[in-house]
Amino acid sequence: MTDPLLQLEEDEDAKPLPAGPNYMTPQCHSRLFAERDQLRRVERPRVVHEVAEAAAMGDRSENAEYIYGKKRLREIDSRVRFLDGRLDKAQVIDPAQTTRRDRVFFGATVVAESESGEQRRWTLVGEDEVEAAAGRISYRSPIGAALLGKGVQEEVNVRTPAGVRSYCILEIEYP
Repeated sequence: MTDPLLQLEEDEDAKPLPAGPNYMTPQCHSRLFAERDQLRRVERPRVVHEVAEAAAMGDRSENAEYIYGKKRLREIDSRVRFLDGRLDKAQVIDPAQTTRRDRVFFGATVVAESESGEQRRWTLVGEDEVEAAAGRISYRSPIGAALLGKGVQEEVNVRTPAGVRSYCILEIEYP
């Protein structure tokens, strides 16, 4: 059976990303910037060259290399536009620079215990860094939003598909 908390995070990924600043860690910013740079400077010119060679072969309507190349160019351009939008709205926050460490803020790793005694560990990250199975959840997700601003020993109620779950915060850590 799928964990309802992980399912909720997966459902959140399917929704359009909300407007407003796009908080991310320096590592995520570097990764997205490098991907965009790779697409613009390496991948796209390579595919443009391949398409030009395929076009020189003649009949484009039955030329699989040409058709696939044009499709790949559209995918690259679409991804570059997406990355441009994410990076334009990016607000880079280094969790290691957080001065107030007694509360949950972006980048915190939280250990919480459910009513049944099960302990969970979550790190609050931006939408571009979510890995629910690894415990990296969005600060905008229902769990992340419920944790923000809370301190150790505070109760947190989270609405999940399986109903409301309560957690007690045991630890707050920052890098």
